[in-house]
Amino acid sequence: MPCLDISTNVNLDGIDTDSIFYELTKAVSQIIGKPEKFVMILLKGSVTLTFGGNKEPAALAEIVSMGGINTEVKRKLIATLGLILENKLYIPRTRFVLKVFDTTMGRQLSKL
Repeated sequence: MPCLDISTNVNLDGIDTDSIFYELTKAVSQIIGKPEKFVMILLKGSVTLTFGGNKEPAALAEIVSMGGINTEVKRKLIATLGLILENKLYIPRTRFVLKVFDTTMGRQLSKL
């Protein structure tokens, strides 16, 4: 069940967030290979956030998934999610940071 949590200093009042949720959900589902019905998106706006010492539009995101993450998936997520945020919230891709976690990485399989 992938969960994408995005915090941005952009004010979301008056912005069509439904279309953002739709595009983010579809992108995460397709890239990670999990059904849309299991994708969770959190979008928090007007967060006190600086990047490079200034308060120009920026975003910090974290995605957690149970499997489906590899180097190629990470690259696609960064590029695709960055493009969505750039197109919808005018956040430059150079001011978007994505942390990626796969809860199954490093897990030792039990022999029970």
